[in-house]
Amino acid sequence: MKARLLSALGAALWFFTVSAYAGQVGFSKLTVPDGANPPLQVGVWYPTDAPARPTQIGLFTQAVAVDAPIRGAALKLVAISHGHGGEFAGHSDTAYALAASGFVAASLTHTGDNYRDESRGLDMAGRTRSLHAVIDAMMTHWPRGTLDPDHVGLFGFSAGGFTVLAEAGGTPDMRRIGPHCVAHPDFFDCALTAGHRPGNHDAAATYTHDARIRAVVAAAPALGFTCTAAGLRDVTMPVQLWRAGNDKVLPSPFYVEPVAAALPHPPDLHVVPGAGHFDVLAPCPAALAKVAPAICISAPGFDRAAFHDAFNRAVVAFFTRALAPGN
Repeated sequence: MKARLLSALGAALWFFTVSAYAGQVGFSKLTVPDGANPPLQVGVWYPTDAPARPTQIGLFTQAVAVDAPIRGAALKLVAISHGHGGEFAGHSDTAYALAASGFVAASLTHTGDNYRDESRGLDMAGRTRSLHAVIDAMMTHWPRGTLDPDHVGLFGFSAGGFTVLAEAGGTPDMRRIGPHCVAHPDFFDCALTAGHRPGNHDAAATYTHDARIRAVVAAAPALGFTCTAAGLRDVTMPVQLWRAGNDKVLPSPFYVEPVAAALPHPPDLHVVPGAGHFDVLAPCPAALAKVAPAICISAPGFDRAAFHDAFNRAVVAFFTRALAPGN
């Protein structure tokens, strides 16, 4: 009961926090073709002048104008990739903050790696292909002139953090998974890949890269130890990295630190004391806390709602700088 009360309070605080952003927000849900794979479900948050009303988005409630006209032209697109077993609404507060600040945020549910279906949870290269399909669809089918086709940002968490680094030009060395899991068999990623031959995890996969990417936010990126200087040499755009200081799922120093060291330019690195891995997800409403308590409960003393206020403002400020005209 106490956990539910805290989750409900956190959700209420989050609702009032995002209301502090300036603009009205529109929301649409799209279905995007993905080649021979099932269509992708995509949520899109964007600026609008239309009045908002409380709307159910996944298990979250936000004040948005559904399918309203978009406000603005040549807006910057930020595509969002969720973590393993997630879905498009998991970063809805960050998407809302971006849209209220003048961006278009498009968040997909990854086929075969979501809360309903984890059958393709190891297909990391497939994640980049799906993310690329979403960007292409937005540029092709979103109202003409409303998006800047050459300046796209990416936001990703956990497996999504890995996805956006690869989409931006990174090529991981997946041969490192075998030795890593021999040394750390109890780590989450090693338990997930158990039963696969060490050293062969996606080693020959082809990752989809996108030359339109101009800025990347990677929060608690998975498989960071697979990143090398050679593998990330083409990730030359500004990168903001986030590490949860109390991350028990992807613990330090095996994930964020190797990425930071391998990037050709120093990232905008943020370490959040006391934060757990799932604190990067939007503060949970009571309905989500009931069905998935493990991703909703923070450590004693950690204020998830206050963290998300600062987190979202920092993410918006980063994309505002990095995707500014001339960059």
